[in-house]
Amino acid sequence: MGAVDTQLFDDNWLFSRFGLQADGTSVPEPGNLQNTEIDDSSWKKLDLPHDWAIEGPFRIELTGETGKLPFKGIGWYRKYFTIPDGDAGKQFFLDFDGAMAYAQIWLNGQYVGTWPYGYNSFRMDLTPFVKIGQKNVVAVRLDTEKWDSRWYPGAGIYRHVWMIKTNPVHVAHWGTYITTPVVSDKSATIKMAVTIDNQEESSVVATVNTQIFELDGNNKPGMKVASFNQSQVKIDAKGNATTATVTTIKSPKRWDLISPNRYLAKTTISVDGKVVDTYNTPFGIRTLEFTARNGFLLNGRRVEIKGTCNHHDLGALGTAINTSALRRQLTILKDMGCNSLRTSHNPPAPELLELADQMGFLVWDEAFDCWKNGKKKNDYNKLYDDWHEKDLKALIHRDRNHPSVFIWSIGNEVIDQRDVEMTKHLADIVRGEDPTRPVSNGYNDPDGGRESGAVVALDIMGVNYFFNQQPKWDIDPRYANKPTIGSETSSCVSSRGEYFFDTEYKNWQITSYDSAKPGWGCTPDDQFRTNATFPHLLGEYVWTGFDYLGEPTPYNSDETNLLNFRNDPSKRAELEKKMNELRKNKAPSRSSYFGIVDLAGFPKDRFYLYQSHWRPDLPMVHILPHWNWVERIGQITPVHVYTSGDEAELFLNGKSLGRKVKQAGRDFRLVWDSVKYEPGIVKVVAYKNGKQWATNEVRTTGTAVKLYLTADRNTISSNEADLAYITVKVQDASGLTVPRTHPLIKFKVEGPGEIVATDNGDATSFVPFQSHEREAFNGMAVVIVKAKKGSKGTFKVIASSDGLDDGIVMLRAK
Repeated sequence: MGAVDTQLFDDNWLFSRFGLQADGTSVPEPGNLQNTEIDDSSWKKLDLPHDWAIEGPFRIELTGETGKLPFKGIGWYRKYFTIPDGDAGKQFFLDFDGAMAYAQIWLNGQYVGTWPYGYNSFRMDLTPFVKIGQKNVVAVRLDTEKWDSRWYPGAGIYRHVWMIKTNPVHVAHWGTYITTPVVSDKSATIKMAVTIDNQEESSVVATVNTQIFELDGNNKPGMKVASFNQSQVKIDAKGNATTATVTTIKSPKRWDLISPNRYLAKTTISVDGKVVDTYNTPFGIRTLEFTARNGFLLNGRRVEIKGTCNHHDLGALGTAINTSALRRQLTILKDMGCNSLRTSHNPPAPELLELADQMGFLVWDEAFDCWKNGKKKNDYNKLYDDWHEKDLKALIHRDRNHPSVFIWSIGNEVIDQRDVEMTKHLADIVRGEDPTRPVSNGYNDPDGGRESGAVVALDIMGVNYFFNQQPKWDIDPRYANKPTIGSETSSCVSSRGEYFFDTEYKNWQITSYDSAKPGWGCTPDDQFRTNATFPHLLGEYVWTGFDYLGEPTPYNSDETNLLNFRNDPSKRAELEKKMNELRKNKAPSRSSYFGIVDLAGFPKDRFYLYQSHWRPDLPMVHILPHWNWVERIGQITPVHVYTSGDEAELFLNGKSLGRKVKQAGRDFRLVWDSVKYEPGIVKVVAYKNGKQWATNEVRTTGTAVKLYLTADRNTISSNEADLAYITVKVQDASGLTVPRTHPLIKFKVEGPGEIVATDNGDATSFVPFQSHEREAFNGMAVVIVKAKKGSKGTFKVIASSDGLDDGIVMLRAK
């Protein structure tokens, strides 16, 4: 929440692109675009957040690792605004939640500052250059031509911008820090540090008052529960000072995964009896304990980490942050049983942490994908020397009051992971800013990190994939008491609704039997067995919860994949051979296959495998594959069943094919591998503890006759940021989804609504996301809509396709 006088600064920007263009040509960058008087009348008008690359076009010659999207270029943004006369004497700041990349900011032609790392949030002080009562122009230059990435990074001012107005004496940027050093059911000790800036020409004495209120799920303060004692602090001219106070909350309501209770600290700063600033700080009360033998304890209760890694893009929306889209993702993950998120491999958007706080997710908050030595020519290695300390402190200062954040991560699979001094240096920076949470790192060379002694500097050992040596490290005196977590696991790959019987890979797709994985990965079942073998592990973060733009392994020639086999020459050689073949064939894949959920937000079969394991008390059973195989009559067509039960019986057209029982800790799916296909009904009955638990069936469908639309919400706000996701299914006359259908669907809206994007989850589709036409992929597609700005009333979304009845859904704009 921060400063009370905070205004969203997203509207009415102008944009122009220079340097590399979307079509591969180049436009020279004129000089002096920061100047007040330039002709920007032809620039594009838009609102933020904005990702200039997501419109594409996808280009086959571009690399798959960054989504075959033309993100490289030089972007200029300009915005005109006026500061009222009544604001004379105030301080003015622009807070950028993130801008990709190498941001440079000017106001009225005067240089304000820079922040190169595109994932970090930062503040710019406009005060020296503001013209009161006159027109001002802010100019922002971004340069992605010199930024390399292993995934789609996006481009532009892709997160929100805020205008902050304060008096000269005010709470500093991210200037409050709340900890809860002692917590019991009877009371909680709350310690709060407040840093105050003084921009006056003379010293002042500031009075600090803070009251604590309960905070509801809509960020609305409720009952007052405590106050801090008033404190005073002298602050030198043009300086700052910090004051720390302590109070107690009786019978505290703890933040937990099930009940994510929060509080609000409202701080007022007064000078000479006049309130000069008010600052709001949400926080939570919880205890964290990490042990090498008893796992992770949240509020004294053991919690197994059931986590997913996720990159920052939002599929068809690109990297432009949208809270509706992000909430949809987290809701889907929650339904699967996910309880933790890893912000791989960079600082997240603030909205992710706000939603995690509200919805009850734990967050592994990660800073970097590389340190001094880069994985790509122009990644963070170019910034490390000058910026790593500033970037790391910015992340921690911004995020340390979030109760969801429970682990800091200083890196992922960095080249320098054996470097003892560098690891200690970064970990010490973190602890200097927040000693209340453990520090970790994700190792794809865990043996090397431990043998070198680098891991000694960490509080938690993060292992990416390679658990073979775990027993060795469990008895090593250096690490016997070091908690260990699967910071990246499985890397299973699949395409939703694709089932192959003689191979795992075909037509640039991957079988959905959930058996395919790269050389460093394993099936979900194998990772579950690893977790069962080492029950003291804190849990795991699966790679990945959602498909994402870029990195379409195994159809990817990204050489950084070789880093996973730095100590295995034979596997390196095998992978290098495959990558060379891909370079020749120009793989059309532009998004990943790792996701448990596809890019459109549709669960793959794997979703139900994780749900069956992560939600053991949820009665559920899932069957794969679908049962439309006209060409396979009489042929073996294996049937897999995922269930939270402990046994199941399978029936084909009413005939039992036998009952199978899971072996605890060994079996996580039940397989009937000799089923001969015949059209009809495959039914499964699952049991738990000898009693019927859940049932499900798949049927051979009829011919596709209609489109059926369902919206994830029927009422949306008319602020243009609120989105509705509408699922389209190709159905037969009985309302069954016809799985092997790919009709071209045309979308239109009647009334005060607009189409934002469409998608179908197909990693090989080069149709722009903004298109109003989209083929179904295995019987499904999605259309994303919003209300027209400021409009009210109902609007109709219509999907049509030749030979099929239209699908229609009504939404209301409020």
